[in-house]
Amino acid sequence: MQLHDVAKRLGTIATLDRVTRPAARAVKRVIPHGPVKDALSGAWLGHPLHPLLTDVPIGCFTSAGLLDLVPSSGTNQAADLLVALGLLSALPTAAAGAADWSDTYGSDQRVGVVHALSNLTGLALYAASLAARRRGRRGRATLLGFAGMTSMTVGGYLGGYMSFSRGVGVNHSFYEHGPDDWTAVLDEAHLAEGKPTRVEAGGAPVLLFRSSAGIQAVGARCSHAGGPLEEGEVDAVACTVECPWHHSVFRLADGGVVHGPASTPQQPYEVRVQEGRVEVRTRR
Repeated sequence: MQLHDVAKRLGTIATLDRVTRPAARAVKRVIPHGPVKDALSGAWLGHPLHPLLTDVPIGCFTSAGLLDLVPSSGTNQAADLLVALGLLSALPTAAAGAADWSDTYGSDQRVGVVHALSNLTGLALYAASLAARRRGRRGRATLLGFAGMTSMTVGGYLGGYMSFSRGVGVNHSFYEHGPDDWTAVLDEAHLAEGKPTRVEAGGAPVLLFRSSAGIQAVGARCSHAGGPLEEGEVDAVACTVECPWHHSVFRLADGGVVHGPASTPQQPYEVRVQEGRVEVRTRR
């Protein structure tokens, strides 16, 4: 059985829901929609924050392990410092990961909780390693450190499986390419004011919204998880649309992210009316 098959089977273990569902609710209570969740989701960054933050603890722990293999008074002190820094940097990393995970469901949520438990086990082992270092028990500290690295490698594999095999955290509208030339999508008479309408333009779903300010258009498939934005709530005053699935909010004017968990903007479109037909083209 390949590793991919093992990860896939983890997603089928329904008993994990006894842990995932209450844990996800707890995370949502601790990190509700708002500025903190936006920051942890990477709404300001343009892509998820969690993968970026993982480089710091991974780098610290890996470097500490290498220094432990060549022990000396100088390398011991540096290794101890790196383990401490790795543990500290793991706190915001885990918070960002938890914020993203709380918006998953089904098999992805199950694999995600095993990913988290593997990493938490690794962190506990590194904390024990740090305690052993402070007591001068170098051999024990080294063994605990490598045990922590092994556990976190399992967590890292599952994180990669979720991102690259399951598409968690990727831009779900990346493969859509709207027309570069003006393309008629709807009779103007059929576009009601104040009602979001979904149309197709060159094979890409587009959300049209007509208000007193004119007609605005952005990609209709939410970049976060593919939710149908035409079924979401539009704030005509703020000129925003809220995804009905995970409540990401986007500006209708340019597709920019107002609130996460989405981190990638929606594709904006230029709009014009020609001979009673609404036409759109991709805004570059």
